[in-house]
Amino acid sequence: MLLIPAIDLKDGKCVRLKQGDMNDSTTFGDDPSVIARRWLDAGGRRLHLVDLNGAFAGKPVNAGAIKSILAEVGGRIPVQLGGGIRDLDTIERYLDAGISYVIIGTAAVKNPGLLRDACAAFPGHIIVGLDAKDGKVATDGWSKLTGHEVVDLAKKFEDYGVESVIYTDIGRDGMLSGINIDATVRLAQALKIPVIASGGLSNIQDIEALCAVEKEGVEGVICGRSIYTGDLDFAAGQARADALGGVAG
Repeated sequence: MLLIPAIDLKDGKCVRLKQGDMNDSTTFGDDPSVIARRWLDAGGRRLHLVDLNGAFAGKPVNAGAIKSILAEVGGRIPVQLGGGIRDLDTIERYLDAGISYVIIGTAAVKNPGLLRDACAAFPGHIIVGLDAKDGKVATDGWSKLTGHEVVDLAKKFEDYGVESVIYTDIGRDGMLSGINIDATVRLAQALKIPVIASGGLSNIQDIEALCAVEKEGVEGVICGRSIYTGDLDFAAGQARADALGGVAG
């Protein structure tokens, strides 16, 4: 089970939101590159970046902060990035800059042709992010709820050739209320590609619960607020996941 620290970028700083609300943010660091080094030193094997301003603006906004993180990481671990990615040129620029995986969320729902073209142009580098509440997909920084069922969309995107799916329960994100294990497993069981859980991770018990369903196709989990507040010790969480998964330390 891969624990993936999240660095959410707002106005060049590392923040966490509650349920995607840009007006309800907590700043955890003024220099995102320092935060990136912190998770790298703690044994992180992948980083998850979100350009929050970009997600709302529909175009990249925090390019400077992203560049500083990539310079700090120096290609030692993969970095995945979402937020404001709406065209192939943006994807290409990010991949050329050193991003390993580009996450397409709102654009995948609103413009499936873009996702199909991206998977064809950049095979192995495209992840789709599906944010949902009560099984329905949300878009536009979670501000709009669609009528699309998560599993139906995920199956279609799997056929396009996406590398994996990040599934976020937006009712739990930033709330430290626990991962929605049942919904995550249902999605993973419906797909052949891996699912990465997101939203609500709060403690070591959540890690253990996810490890118990890893064989269903749950590859990893995004770690957000809990690792910044100290509710979850990131290094201890990854060590526990490795022990449960039989990975040598």
